[in-house]
Amino acid sequence: MRIILCGFGVVAQSFSELLESRTHDLYSKFGLRPRIVGVFDSKGCAYDETGLDLKKLNKIKKQSGTVRNYDKSIKQISGKEIIENFDADVLIETTASNYKDAEPGMSHIISAMKKKMHVISVNKGPLALAFPSLMELANYNQVMLRFSGTVGGGTPILDYAKNSLRGEKILSFQGILNGTTNYILTNMAEGMSFEDALNDAKSKGYVEADEALDLDGLDAAAKLVILANWIMGMKVTMPDIIKKGIRKVNTNDIKNAEKNGSAVKLIASCDKELTVSPVEIKINDPLCVNGTLNAISFTSEHSGTQTIIGRGAGGTETASSILRDLIDIRKEITKS
Repeated sequence: MRIILCGFGVVAQSFSELLESRTHDLYSKFGLRPRIVGVFDSKGCAYDETGLDLKKLNKIKKQSGTVRNYDKSIKQISGKEIIENFDADVLIETTASNYKDAEPGMSHIISAMKKKMHVISVNKGPLALAFPSLMELANYNQVMLRFSGTVGGGTPILDYAKNSLRGEKILSFQGILNGTTNYILTNMAEGMSFEDALNDAKSKGYVEADEALDLDGLDAAAKLVILANWIMGMKVTMPDIIKKGIRKVNTNDIKNAEKNGSAVKLIASCDKELTVSPVEIKINDPLCVNGTLNAISFTSEHSGTQTIIGRGAGGTETASSILRDLIDIRKEITKS
C-alpha cells in the first residue's frame, strides 16, 4: 500500500516509527505492507516510488528540521504536485488544523480524492468546515475518508460510538474533548489562578501555538462537528456551534461549583443544540475527569448512558489511530 504523508511533525514521525517497528506484524496479521512514497513538510519534500527509508527519514528530520535533506539530488516540488503526480493508494493528512479556510489540508484532501486516493486525516480543519461536502466527494469518487485521530487521539471514541453501539439509537452525547482546558480547570480547582494555570499548561507544551484554539473552544467545537456528523448523521459545520471558552472562568466560579459538589468543565454537547461551554459537572459523574484526560458520555435509547475515558492527544496515541484507519481501509479494499 503506497502512502503520501502531508506534514512531518510529531504525529507523522510517530506514525513512520510505528510502521518501521511493526513491519512484519502488519503483514502477517493484516496483509498490510505500507510504503511511504512521498512526504513533505513546510520546508521541502522527499520522494521515492520504491519507498522511502523510514529510519533515514526520521533521522534527517530530527537533525535538520526538514525532510528536504533526505536526498539533495531530487527536485524540490510542492506537496500538491506530489499528490497530483505520484501514484499512491492513501493520503495521510497531518498538517496543522486551520479553522479559517482549512488550508492547506483542504486542497490536499480534495486533490487526493479526485485522484481516487483514500484519505486519512488527523487535521480537523477541513472536516470542521466542510464535513458534509467532503463525505459527498469521497462517495462520488468511491474512496474512503477516515479520521479516527481527530477526536480523542488514540482513544477510539468515534469507533466506539459507530461500532460498539451499532443498532442503538444515540439520543445525545456530551463530553470533555479538549485536554488542555481540562488541565487548566483542574489546576484552578486546586487553587491556581487562571493565568498561573495557563502558564503551567504552556510550560508543559499542552497549549496550541494559537491559544485561542484551546481557550475559546474552537478545538472542542471542531471535534463536536465531526462527532455530530459521523455519529448522529447531521450535516453541520463550525458556524452551527454555539461556543463559549474558558477565559472568563474565575476563582469564584470554581468555588461555587465546589460548594455544589461539582467541578467546572468545558463541555461539548449535542442535544437540542450543539454547544461548547463551561458547565458544572457533579464530582461523582463518570464524565468528571481531571488533568489532560478526555471523556464522553453517549446516551442511547435502550442502553442508557455509557462513558468512554482516555488520553486525548499525543504523537504515539494519534499515530496509532492512523494505523487503525489504515488497517480499516485495507480490510475494506480486500472485501471489494
